[in-house]
Amino acid sequence: MSETDKRYMALALSLGQRGQGTCWPNPSVGCVIVKDGRIVGRGWTQPGGRPHAEPVALEQAGDAARGATAYVSLEPCSHYGKTSPCAQALIEAGVARVVCAIEDSDPRVAGQGFAMLRDAGIEVVTGVLAEQAARDHAGFFLKTEQGRPFVTLKLASSFDGRIATESGHSQWITGPQARRAVHAMRARHDAVMVGAGTARADDPSLTVRGLGIKRQPVRVVVSRHLDLPLMGQLARTASKVPVWLCHGPHPDAERARTWEGLGARLLPCALQGHHIDPSDLLQQLGQAGLTRVFCEGGSALAASLLTADLVDELVGFTAGLTIGAEGLPAVGTLGLETLENAPRFDLVEVQAIGPDILHRWARLTR
Repeated sequence: MSETDKRYMALALSLGQRGQGTCWPNPSVGCVIVKDGRIVGRGWTQPGGRPHAEPVALEQAGDAARGATAYVSLEPCSHYGKTSPCAQALIEAGVARVVCAIEDSDPRVAGQGFAMLRDAGIEVVTGVLAEQAARDHAGFFLKTEQGRPFVTLKLASSFDGRIATESGHSQWITGPQARRAVHAMRARHDAVMVGAGTARADDPSLTVRGLGIKRQPVRVVVSRHLDLPLMGQLARTASKVPVWLCHGPHPDAERARTWEGLGARLLPCALQGHHIDPSDLLQQLGQAGLTRVFCEGGSALAASLLTADLVDELVGFTAGLTIGAEGLPAVGTLGLETLENAPRFDLVEVQAIGPDILHRWARLTR
């Protein structure tokens, strides 16, 4: 693996990251075409999932693609779907070499794209920056292999781990810089999810604001009984920005009709005791096409996801204030008796965001 290959692959990965949150259910792929040490084409998966990264980069490269090296962050597809295979496009463009980060786990591809390229006499190099590619494509891989999306759990809390006062007052614990960072994180996910309690207490819009973003993430609310305010922001804007309501198997029929009339999509989920089963919840979201979900609480939903070991990444914003034991905790009851059973994560990043601290944690490598 040469330093040159790593440098161009890093660029392909960064291009792929630009499409995160906009191209589900497809993976967000980046592609760079290099000829004689010069970048002649680059592209990433476009909104809605098409066109794919490779055709975008090849169109930009034109005739310069012949004899060039293509750097792709995920194995080029080999099957005919709504578009022809990207592997075939690379072959027809006459590239001499394809450097790829990681194999596609989709059984329709899974090595077949590489085989097509090699059968056409193209040199194929794999595994360049594979670890980073695995992180970037984790949501697509999880949906393909387990049927569920990647879940980021975001918690903004006081120094002592509270998200609201005893009266429920919570705006604003963190500063404007942290809130802007949250909007940027929302934009890189397919959906933003909250529990019914948060939707009732905060009346959130759950949109991306202040960043010039046109394509909004899906807004998911987990509400067993669909007992949500019909005059709130979500209801008023459901016809303009998607709202999906994940409810129990026997919702109130009148409420269901009302929300559907407002433009919401209803997803029935199985129950676990008296609450929505978090595993089935994510299966339903995966079947609907989501690959990356940004969960913003509340405490009960956070606890259910953590207990079921369904959180892939933790993002915490900690503010320099204390609320006290009477405040609402960031995470609800987990039922732990010993620390050995506590959910644990690996620290990935710590940085100051204005007056607050951002800390990001990844699922613990076992």
